[in-house]
Order: sequence, then C-alpha cells, then structure tokens
Amino acid sequence: MDTTDTSRERHLTMANEDYLECMVRIEDEDNEREGVRSVDIAQRLNVSKASVNKAVSALKAQGMVEQSHYGKVLLTDEGRTLGHAVWYRHRLLRTFLMRELGVEFERADAEACMMEHAVSEDTMSRWLKYLENQGIHIEGE
Repeated sequence: MDTTDTSRERHLTMANEDYLECMVRIEDEDNEREGVRSVDIAQRLNVSKASVNKAVSALKAQGMVEQSHYGKVLLTDEGRTLGHAVWYRHRLLRTFLMRELGVEFERADAEACMMEHAVSEDTMSRWLKYLENQGIHIEGE
C-alpha cells in the first residue's frame, strides 16, 4: 500500500500513522481482534488518554477506525492495511540500521520511526525493495 501517498491524500499526520501502527502492534502482539483499549494505546505511546481520544476522533473522520461511545477502538480494513504497512517499514528500516550500520536498538528504533514517515512513497518503495533484494529481512518473517 502506498502509505505516504495515502496518508497525504487522507491528510494523516505522522502522529496519526504512529497511532495506526501502535494499534496494529497491539492487535498482533496481544492477539486482540475485538478492538484496542484507549488506555493501552496511551501506555504504549506514552501519551495521555485525552491525546488518544483526539487522535481517534481524527482517525474516525478519515475512516481509519471505528469506536462506539467510549468503547474499544476498531481498525477499519484500510486503517489496518495502512498500520501494517507503516509497521513493516519501521521494522525493515530498524533491521537495516542495526544489522548493516551497527546502530544500537533504541537509536535504530527511534530513527526508523522518523524515517518511515519522511521519505516519499516512490523512494521508500525502491529502498525497501533494495533492502529485501540484499537479503535484509525482518526477524520472524
């Protein structure tokens, strides 16, 4: 999925992408398929619950999530696809930084998060394909 282009078309911010990525991670890591609690998102991202509620409202307006009044946050198919794409980029970039450049985990993780949002879709697609062709794969995949 063209994450950068889709995000720009939908007027999603880098923070919005981070929220989607976080929700996908919670779903995958906690095997949670019936929605994600706002408090869990807040804890993972180290933000207030009010910040989560504001982000969820913006993501609802963009059709990325659904939420009944104060219920769990459910990713839509498009939100889940975008979140998975951002998380994939993050992990592949982090793996590259660590394995090929020797960057320590915390720095590689933080810098991969910045890079996943900043590069154009065309450049990112080419870079990811290059990394994959060089045999750089995500652990466990």
